[in-house]
Amino acid sequence: MSTSEPDPTPSMASRRFVVLLALAAVVGVIAALAAWGFLELVHQIQVGVFEDLPDALGYDTAPVWWPLPVAGLAGLIVAYAIVRLPGGGGHLPADGLSTGVTMPADLPGVMLAGLATIGFGLVLGPEGPLIALGGALGLLVMRFVRPDAPAELANLVAACGTFSALALIFGSPVIAAVILIEAAGLGGARQRLLVVPGLLAAGIGSLVSIGMGSFIGLSDRDYALGALPLPEFVRPDVVDFLWTAPLGVAVALVVFVVFAVARRTAKVVTPRPFLALPVAGPVVGGLAIAFAEATDKPQSEVLFSGQEALPGLLSGAATWSLGALALLIAFKGLAWAISLASFRGGPTFPAMLLGAAAGVMASHLPGFELTPAVAIGLGAGVASVLRLPLSAVVLALLLTAKSGDGVAPLVIVGVVAAYLTTVALSARWGADAPHPPAA
Repeated sequence: MSTSEPDPTPSMASRRFVVLLALAAVVGVIAALAAWGFLELVHQIQVGVFEDLPDALGYDTAPVWWPLPVAGLAGLIVAYAIVRLPGGGGHLPADGLSTGVTMPADLPGVMLAGLATIGFGLVLGPEGPLIALGGALGLLVMRFVRPDAPAELANLVAACGTFSALALIFGSPVIAAVILIEAAGLGGARQRLLVVPGLLAAGIGSLVSIGMGSFIGLSDRDYALGALPLPEFVRPDVVDFLWTAPLGVAVALVVFVVFAVARRTAKVVTPRPFLALPVAGPVVGGLAIAFAEATDKPQSEVLFSGQEALPGLLSGAATWSLGALALLIAFKGLAWAISLASFRGGPTFPAMLLGAAAGVMASHLPGFELTPAVAIGLGAGVASVLRLPLSAVVLALLLTAKSGDGVAPLVIVGVVAAYLTTVALSARWGADAPHPPAA
């Protein structure tokens, strides 16, 4: 620790810090319950819009054209949230993932935009709205408990809410903590003061989903990430290392192209949301229809954020041809770019699906097995979008934890290759590369 930085130990041993920990635990439960409610509502909207409503209208399954009006309606709702409600519907995902605190007054617009985007099948994830939800609820609790609290203390409690909300979708308080701490760039005393209450909030909040003792938790199996169905992989060999860096670089290049398209599209969409978003939505729906017609795969592979499709993609990897995988990356990548530029949500999960699809493609290379290829693709996708290499490594290893320890060194090499490629592209074409998370 730097000699110029105050030692946080006396503060952490004080009674006030114990009170802060108790408050963090309360905020963790509240934020986790709210996050579960948001995710469950998103899931019910998706089921209602894509399954129940077509059935009520007399269709056995949703007709081929169904995503067009649904995505157009989503565009109108999100445009209303952006233009008419405080907060502009939240952070523009084409600028990367924001981990900043959302003001409580902005929360209704952010939630409405997130529900319409994710619930109606656009290609963005729930992590952005969850970060906003947890932070705003933390601020609300702090204002209720102590209205005159200094801004630094209020922001710390807000961060505890963010820890807890984010832990629910990633299925682990650890990865939520790693992402937020690495994104904020904290170190030394500030990190120690944040990580203890933040981890406590995330850990206590996790009881909402897993339960405790005879009390059963609330189910999150429809949307939370878990260990992926991959074959066991004991140890890498030379061939695995030879393919690792090129795969990481390739994933980073795909993500760069997606964000380049997104940022150029955003310049057209942002000034005229009521005109552009009802058009952008059906374009995304049209891409899903075109993919399904070209491959005989479901439209849902292109629609939605991707975390629910990951297990099916991997367990059915043998049923995917190289051509179908290439079309998935192309169509979903373009749909993701349009969603990044137009709608509201998180950018992380579509990158993970594209990285996994690239990994499945790479597993056709000589001597390259499915498990390390997918793990590398996942980590590279996260590193390319968030530019948080440690978070990318931890997330990829957690998702492949049941497949053995052999992927760890390969994931690290692949993430470093993707990260350095993204940094180099950002230095050359900074306006087109994904931005680091806004802390």
